[in-house]
Amino acid sequence: MPETPPNEYHAGGGGSTLAYKAANAHLRLWLVAIALLILDLWSKHAIFKNLPPTTGYKFIPGVVEFYRSLNDGAVFGSMTGMSSVLIAASFFAFLFVLVAFAWSEKKQRVLHVALGMVLAGALGNFYDRTFAQADVITFDDGSKFIGLVVDGEENDGYVRIGYWPEGSERALYSKEAVVKIRSQGVVRDFIKFVPHFPKWVPLVGGKEVWPWVFNVADASLVCGVGLLLITVWLTPKQEPRRARHDTEPKEQSDTVPDQTEA
Repeated sequence: MPETPPNEYHAGGGGSTLAYKAANAHLRLWLVAIALLILDLWSKHAIFKNLPPTTGYKFIPGVVEFYRSLNDGAVFGSMTGMSSVLIAASFFAFLFVLVAFAWSEKKQRVLHVALGMVLAGALGNFYDRTFAQADVITFDDGSKFIGLVVDGEENDGYVRIGYWPEGSERALYSKEAVVKIRSQGVVRDFIKFVPHFPKWVPLVGGKEVWPWVFNVADASLVCGVGLLLITVWLTPKQEPRRARHDTEPKEQSDTVPDQTEA
């Protein structure tokens, strides 16, 4: 009898090779992730080193400007002050990318690019939350500033607050005005869209098109997740490949049963 092949399962069926076994798939994932991660870290370093803390730069006048900004939360200003939770979320995002890549097919090129973008975004902001330590100062009027607290004996009874990371002085505050000082990892943001909706647009007329300040990692993460969802939505669902011996007809036996004459 012919030898029965072992059961096989490949993502998407059809005997396709899984991505983690294909060099080209690895190349797509890691090149995208590394390139965007380098761009993110380099741009943050360049902006915070060369751009003064109170000065903006019109990258595309009327469209995009650069401002130094520190974020103690996640994208869209959410989850402020939850640095440990966000670091853990970045770690799980890294695991998700590896697992999703391992179970994808080598021919799913767009999916690998999307996973590389998600990976770059997660790692870029993970780096900031781990190594960019700043002071989050809360004042008695409910306002907040993220920078550095610079102590000085000559300012007894006052708290001198400076800009991060150089520590250049921003202002002096009485100790009574400072409610809380919390040191934690923060994310460096600098990209700001400046266009506004036309005033005749209902509900949002005159408001900013995109009110948040972000960075390359944020853009990579959001676009990567969006591209990932579109890819999954457009991918046709296929059933797992069945074992070949379940679908192929069985061969006739060469043994002919004895027939007894009547």
